Amino acid sequence: MDPLDRQSLSHALRQFINIHRQRTHALLGKLGLYPGQSPLLFMLWERDGRTQKEFAERLQVAPATITVMLQRMERTGLLERRPDPGDLRVSRVYLTEAGRRIRVEVEAVHKQLNDQCFAGFTLEERVLLRRFLLQMHDNLARPEAE
Repeated sequence: MDPLDRQSLSHALRQFINIHRQRTHALLGKLGLYPGQSPLLFMLWERDGRTQKEFAERLQVAPATITVMLQRMERTGLLERRPDPGDLRVSRVYLTEAGRRIRVEVEAVHKQLNDQCFAGFTLEERVLLRRFLLQMHDNLARPEAE
């Protein structure tokens, strides 16, 4: 099947990913955030004081990318980095008051996106879609047969 064929599943997935990215960017942009920043915030709301390595591993992003994201968020006053008292080679990332305050708004944006994405879906359809997407992920994550 031609991946550019408008009837292909790959084309439909690309269309969805593109519009989801656009909507996420627009809604988070109103809060002064970039889409990649909200996962960092969610991790800090879950547990403050994480390391750059933790972010990189959990989000599967290069450490250099995390560094740039943290610097930008530090400049906007959402977080701060402090040396780890037990190991001064490591710095830990902490939310500022502004980073804590923005939580309700960021969660509302993600809820709005989620509600809009799944409008008209039954619970069973949502469960099936999740299962299919996880299976697709696993299929692609497997090393190719040699």
